Amino acid sequence: MDTCIDYRDGALHIEAVAAEALAARHGTPCYVYSRAGLEQAWREYDGAFGERPHRVCYAVKANSNLAVLDVLARLGSGFDVVSAGELRRVLAAGGRAADVVFSGVGKRTDELEFALEAGIACFDVESTAEIERLDAVARRLGRRAPVALRVNPEVDPRTHPYIATGLRESKFGIAWDEAPALCRAVATRPGLHLRGLACHIGSQLTDAAPLREAAARMGELARGLAGDGLPISHIDLGGGLGVCYDDERPVARGDLVAQLLAALGPLPPQTEIVLEPGRSIAATAGVLLTRVEYLKPGPARSFAIVDAAMNDLLRPSLYQAWHAIRPVRPRQASARLWDVVGPVCESGDILGRERVLALEPGDLLAIFGAGAYGFVMSSQYNTRPRAAEVMVDGEHSHLVRERERFEDLIRGERRLP
Repeated sequence: MDTCIDYRDGALHIEAVAAEALAARHGTPCYVYSRAGLEQAWREYDGAFGERPHRVCYAVKANSNLAVLDVLARLGSGFDVVSAGELRRVLAAGGRAADVVFSGVGKRTDELEFALEAGIACFDVESTAEIERLDAVARRLGRRAPVALRVNPEVDPRTHPYIATGLRESKFGIAWDEAPALCRAVATRPGLHLRGLACHIGSQLTDAAPLREAAARMGELARGLAGDGLPISHIDLGGGLGVCYDDERPVARGDLVAQLLAALGPLPPQTEIVLEPGRSIAATAGVLLTRVEYLKPGPARSFAIVDAAMNDLLRPSLYQAWHAIRPVRPRQASARLWDVVGPVCESGDILGRERVLALEPGDLLAIFGAGAYGFVMSSQYNTRPRAAEVMVDGEHSHLVRERERFEDLIRGERRLP
């Protein structure tokens, strides 16, 4: 549990604001984020580098609400984007294009053009085909695109297969043994400027060993390229640090930075180190508030049916992910096992299995660790309006996304003539 989200006087508070008050004001389901939680996490990463040239680029895909991006932009954060839409969000939130790296395997031509014209810091290129396309686009626009080669260090992150991204069989990145030749090829292209190397081996990593191993390989590759006359100005080690959803014990953010810097080995002092944390900044800074609609005890399983569902929080259905679910105001009563489920017409609409809870209809629950990959993965399945989002800042709260209405769901649709 984030220290900015805790129980006071028998009830859950986000910073100094009671969760009950937020639910009464904004309804449920409702995402709530702590500004202090976001700031604390980012500063732990940034401060751990000391005087070493670095850039902490928040991974926008984790939570792209404009208020979240605004909080981080005010701190001086960089940003890791995977679409032109995410880049537009960063710019709309006050972020600088010069602090943006653009990752992703399928960048469209119009996305490359927009990012080039915006003046982003770097493209993380992931295939020969992308190198050829970006070179052609840059030359047509009379520009040189700054690029880093995203390589797969072939380190097993030992995480869920859907979020393991640095292996040879991954759709992401360039095979390790092809990287040196491709770097030399990039250096000969008139529309490209080889700036760096990048990798990202996976997400929700709680053991630092795979991250250290990947960093060591990246440092080795950078030294080899420098020996071939291709000096590298930055190394992007991606993100992937896990958080505590249940009983995980991930390495502390600052400790991870120290371990990665040591693992990289000797590099020129001006070499910039880039990190792209997302989950480990946003996840524990947010909760999803939901209310119990019905209790349905049964001989085989007992169900607590709440007003949030898999369309609001997909991770449990998609990844079989575990999120802590706790009453906002715990009852002094006998608890029993409940499966916490939503109203979506799917048997997989399960937010938490076999949770020991003392519940009554109408009780307010908080789903923890929901600040990352929560709202951004939500949908309107079953014609359900997406939830409101709220940012808490000390004693104040701000509605940072209105709850959708039915009119929002059908906007742009047309009946036949």
